[in-house]
Amino acid sequence: MAGSSGPDLEFHGGAAASAIPLGVFVLWAVVQSGLFGIGDTTGLVIGMLVALVVGLFFAKGDWSAYANAIFEGMTQRVAATAIVAWLWAGMFAQLLQDGGFVTGLVWVAQSLPVSQATLLAILPAVTFILAALLATGIGTGYGTAVTFVTTFFPATVLLGANPVLMFGAILSGAAFGDNLAPVSDTTIVSAVTQDADIGGVVASRFKYAVTAAALAFVAYLIAGATMTTGAGNGALPDGNPVGLVHLVSMGVVIYTAVRGRHIVEAITWGILTAIVANLVLGLESLNGMLSFVAPANAPFAEAFTWLPVLSMAGPDTAAGVGGSLYVGASGFFPLIVLTLLIVAGARIMIRGGAFDAIQDFLLSTAATSVRRAETTLVLGTALVNAAITINTAAEIAISPYVARVGESFNINGYRRANILDANTSALGYIFPWAGGVLAGYSQMPALVEQYGPEMIVSPVNVVPFVFHGWFLFAVFLVAALTGFGLEYVPDRESEEVSRV
Repeated sequence: MAGSSGPDLEFHGGAAASAIPLGVFVLWAVVQSGLFGIGDTTGLVIGMLVALVVGLFFAKGDWSAYANAIFEGMTQRVAATAIVAWLWAGMFAQLLQDGGFVTGLVWVAQSLPVSQATLLAILPAVTFILAALLATGIGTGYGTAVTFVTTFFPATVLLGANPVLMFGAILSGAAFGDNLAPVSDTTIVSAVTQDADIGGVVASRFKYAVTAAALAFVAYLIAGATMTTGAGNGALPDGNPVGLVHLVSMGVVIYTAVRGRHIVEAITWGILTAIVANLVLGLESLNGMLSFVAPANAPFAEAFTWLPVLSMAGPDTAAGVGGSLYVGASGFFPLIVLTLLIVAGARIMIRGGAFDAIQDFLLSTAATSVRRAETTLVLGTALVNAAITINTAAEIAISPYVARVGESFNINGYRRANILDANTSALGYIFPWAGGVLAGYSQMPALVEQYGPEMIVSPVNVVPFVFHGWFLFAVFLVAALTGFGLEYVPDRESEEVSRV
């Protein structure tokens, strides 16, 4: 990561103490999510706030430098990029859900010429492939997790699919796309920080991603056929093929993103397409997509009640703003705050020297040969991702070390970029406190109100079933240990870095 704009931070206990905020947060997350089984994102926000306060007491000298590091971290572009993508994706996904996409999927499932048992057995594998395709097209695994949790997930669970297995399949597909998509922020960061062109990086990592995906696909077929499925809640909505019109909305997003347009532009076109489809086909009213309920005593509001989006509060209605756009965006607010605080904690660790100390230790003691160096890179990126749970932020934090170790052993930039991205993409959808997991989980409480309590899946319970994430990590660990796919700098030169 680029050097800080202020003085380096000093801590009682040395550079290692700068890791205390993230360490306390991970401990909090393990206790809250693992021991207590509570997947509350706002609870993790409190944990990160407490962690930053604890770290403050270890800072030497004027605490203002520590406080400024928090602000410095929270204003980094990496956090802002993720936040904007989530907000747009949240609005888009909610428009699809409220526009009947779920009932369209139910209609498809009811119309297939297969038995219920066969359908439930293949649903996890099919969902994994579909989520992977969407994530690869739009370049955001978090956005994919949100879209599929609010659409495919309730439809399949209502049909009787195992909720934990379905959530794992969605996260696996999101991880695949985050790792492979040319427009993914993790792909871009991994390529640029290792002086490699994006096209070459994507081409070189294809064999690893597809190997892990093939193994995951088989695993989901086996798990779908052997794991006990849910019984559904008896509230399966009537299938309606009209809701499938939103396949066009999703296609617009994918097409626009693949054509190289910015993810915000791509999703905006999808949002506009979904709004038009909802209005023209009567899937959702304008008031359902955006509504204002004014207090009964508002002095001027009654004069504007002719507007289709405005109504007055009554005995059974509270004043406020609502609708699909509002619900879709607001569901991300706790995760947004958590992201900003985690990136701030990472900045403190970098400014305090803990990352440099870890890099120097590993470089001098563990990375003593090419294979040991690559193994160290795989395990090191995994360790960093466990602490910095926003995968792009983890990449930026560890990328200088990956470049330093790789260059010292003459390892090609493509190989370094692949190791860097694979682990942050994979593990970013496995740890219960990881951003990708929380992005999907954050949508589930609203589903409970609409469909029932089986719509909640604990982030802890889904860990073993993110098959693609685990297989991708294993593929690169094996590649590092065996030298499979190893390329040195003279083997291939990057020619497109200047175009990034």
